[in-house]
Amino acid sequence: MSTPHNEANLGDIAKTVIMPGDPLRAKYIAENFLQNYKLVNSVRGMYAYTGKYKNKEITVMASGMGMPSMGIYCYELYKFYEVENIIRIGSCGAYKPELKLFDVILAENVFSEGNFALTLNNDNCHIVSSNNDLNNIIKETSKNTNIPLYAGNTVCTDCFDIYMTDVNKFLERVPKDFNPVSAEMEAFALFYVAKILNKRAACIMSVVDSKYIKDVATPEERQTGLNNMIKLALDSSLNI
Repeated sequence: MSTPHNEANLGDIAKTVIMPGDPLRAKYIAENFLQNYKLVNSVRGMYAYTGKYKNKEITVMASGMGMPSMGIYCYELYKFYEVENIIRIGSCGAYKPELKLFDVILAENVFSEGNFALTLNNDNCHIVSSNNDLNNIIKETSKNTNIPLYAGNTVCTDCFDIYMTDVNKFLERVPKDFNPVSAEMEAFALFYVAKILNKRAACIMSVVDSKYIKDVATPEERQTGLNNMIKLALDSSLNI
């Protein structure tokens, strides 16, 4: 069995998938955290590895950047590969002054002003939630592993928010009571697909830039400097 975007056979992919955006981050995780891992997909360079993390089978697969790419890969994983849980791990921009570089954030609700839900499912939906059970597991794991975690709402944008002509104009269009703590580009598609397919999804993010901080994480730091987020996702998967 395969899809137009995934050459893996049914059974090659675990029930729980950790999903970074960057294929090289997936490779890094497999090489540094998994045992007996195997490359099960390399179509379009979107690497997927299945191996053991502390004796539990886990797949780590890249999603690419943006909602369209995430929408393709998570839909196929849920629909055709019998995946039950996806934990997205990725970078984000911070919208709160107390958040520092590499702080870890757990998304609760996600807002998008785009038309992903309308196009996919004829549903004029712009806010969707993560799975409460997965979020509770992640919160409990953060306590047990002493990895600080900041939970809150996030916005999911159609373009890199740093490149927006005026990010404040965008924020004025966000519902007044939504109060986003961060911005990223994939979680809405993941959460919405999980919702319509009756699956479970969560999103853990690490801060790599902020409107309150002049420093921005380098590409190398983004790829390899996010170990707290990675460890939190992997340790959480042991309790799913």
